[in-house]
Amino acid sequence: MRLIILGVPGAGKGTQAKILSEKFGIPHVSTGDIFRSNIKNGTPLGIKVKEYLNSGKLVPDSLTCEIVGDRLAQNDCKDGFLLDGFPRTIPQAEYLDETLKEMGVSLSAVLNLHVPDEKIIKRLTGRRVCPKCGKSYHLLYNPPASDNSCSDCGTTVIQRDDDKEETVLERLKTYHEQTEPLIRYYFEKGLLITAIGQEEIEDTTQAVLEALKNVD
Repeated sequence: MRLIILGVPGAGKGTQAKILSEKFGIPHVSTGDIFRSNIKNGTPLGIKVKEYLNSGKLVPDSLTCEIVGDRLAQNDCKDGFLLDGFPRTIPQAEYLDETLKEMGVSLSAVLNLHVPDEKIIKRLTGRRVCPKCGKSYHLLYNPPASDNSCSDCGTTVIQRDDDKEETVLERLKTYHEQTEPLIRYYFEKGLLITAIGQEEIEDTTQAVLEALKNVD
């Protein structure tokens, strides 16, 4: 299976992609993971990417396409893959079409994980993380201690820059302007399948698997 998963930032694409990767035995290719690894290690790529992400902007197509093309050429993607976070623009989708054509393969489906903007804003702006041990919290669903300390190590939790409301709104605006056109792009190719994201991860997974039940 060769699958793309689409959805607004915070829709749960990464979580569902990991579940699908394990279920179908295909590598989860996440541009976000690749970017975060470089940011953590302070590489030149990471420094460039961080500037874009912290302002809510997309990483330029040329940079992203180069990274993804190299990843898909690796042996573990030979029999299938799940792309999470790519493509994000029509030019990226066209690049992917050409890359897959050169590889002699085609996409099985494009899964659109739909969650309304108002739910995304509540979900993302409430997230907190421990800067020391990395444990995640949410002010509504999984709150830290009353003094905002981490239950594991006692460090004061923080809100990441890309979870602040002004950045979340910018990320949503960017998605609707640049990535949402992919829904029609893949619909017209007969590849689009839509699943409605739910509050609980397990319920979303059930909806996703139901949507993919006829995909080879």
